[in-house]
Amino acid sequence: MRVLLPLLMLGSVAQALYFYLDGTAAKCFFEELPKDTLVVGHYTAEEWDDNVQAWAKHDGISIYISVDEMFDNEHRVVSQRGQSSGRFTFTAADAGEHKICFTPSSTSGRPNWLSVLKPNGGIKLTLDLAIGSSEIESTDKTKLADISQRVRDLNARLLDIRREQIFQREREAEFRDQSESTNSRVVRWMFIQIVVLGITCAWQLSHLRSFFIKQKLT
Repeated sequence: MRVLLPLLMLGSVAQALYFYLDGTAAKCFFEELPKDTLVVGHYTAEEWDDNVQAWAKHDGISIYISVDEMFDNEHRVVSQRGQSSGRFTFTAADAGEHKICFTPSSTSGRPNWLSVLKPNGGIKLTLDLAIGSSEIESTDKTKLADISQRVRDLNARLLDIRREQIFQREREAEFRDQSESTNSRVVRWMFIQIVVLGITCAWQLSHLRSFFIKQKLT
């Protein structure tokens, strides 16, 4: 029997329902999806607990989820096994009919879960399906917040590196100016020394010449 989930074409659609799974038999829904439609599903599987006289989760329940594209020779786009509660997501690659199936299994030891015909039998599955949702899940928001914080941290580190580079360039420019100034002073001092030495040599030569001339005259 085909079970159809109606799709509202305007806006996002959140469909919450619960149903009972009969043993290991798969329960399937058929949905017409436009191309590039995001589907986000949250599910909770419960089994009747005689101790609390209510439907309850336990670790022994697992749910196998599959999504097939009926228009593409039943090409499977989702195949995952989850615990008693979880989520699944997929995006319709092309427009067409999609089959969403849930297959339960349990290790609780209660034989009643194998048949919904028995009192409180079967597995109760609560499904919250968001079709065409543009909202970001809280977990996704947390991930995006972490990524945003990392980006801000990286930007801050880049700014620090940039400031350090500017500081180093300023230091290099200051050192270069000091070196050029020092070299200029050294060159001037050497020129002054050469001039002084030249004047001293000229004076000494003049003095020696006068001395030799006086010696010849005497």
